[in-house]
Amino acid sequence: MGGTPTDLKLIDENGRRLDGRRPDEMRPLRIEAGVLKRADGSAYVEWGLNKVMAAVYGPRECHPRHLQNTERALVQCRYNMASFSVDDRKRPGPDRRSHEISKIISEALTHVVFTEYFPRTSIDVYIEVLQANAGTRCAGLTAASVALADAGVPMRDLVASCAAGKVSDTVVLDLGKEEDNFGQADIPVGYVPRTGEIVLLQMDGDLTHEEFDKGLHMAVEACKKISDIQRDALKRRYSARTQDTEIDSTERSEAV
Repeated sequence: MGGTPTDLKLIDENGRRLDGRRPDEMRPLRIEAGVLKRADGSAYVEWGLNKVMAAVYGPRECHPRHLQNTERALVQCRYNMASFSVDDRKRPGPDRRSHEISKIISEALTHVVFTEYFPRTSIDVYIEVLQANAGTRCAGLTAASVALADAGVPMRDLVASCAAGKVSDTVVLDLGKEEDNFGQADIPVGYVPRTGEIVLLQMDGDLTHEEFDKGLHMAVEACKKISDIQRDALKRRYSARTQDTEIDSTERSEAV
């Protein structure tokens, strides 16, 4: 968050943002499940100009062994931004921000996974940001949740995630790159629709109590819509799997 350049108008006189959206409007979102054949579960998310891939492996034996929990599985997340994901080439490998986001996504997912079903194991979640344009932690968490479901990992519910913020003294939903860079505040939210629980909540910037409440409400309502998109992606994936199984069965019968 920083000062806005004098020649950059984040919200015009008609209340429209740089990309033409209204303050309460989200960027276009597309989710596809089961995009990686060698992973136990996977998902691909295109959210505005963000492109994010998530892959899940496990539950499998936890290594190193000293990390094993005799009562439950360990959900381990690795969030990474590809060096080519931003305009200024990022230095390869994890940095402090990546470690922080990995930790908060891991904690959010642990809350919904039935980890007690898989003692001594690890459920490994890999999130790769291929193209970044603000909101990648929300896109990553949303993708990871779908990937876990695609892997058949038992969960209380999916986690949907979206951010709200403050731009030009206006509370807005789903900040874009310029809004994130030059806006006044950012509130990423992770939400569990079935229980109404918030499993991720951060804030960067300054907001009044009323502005925070408004932003949180906008983010939660967006998460409910995102949850429907997540479920539609999984339904399409299940339908495709069923069709493939039927085709294989038919081909075997004809061969016999």
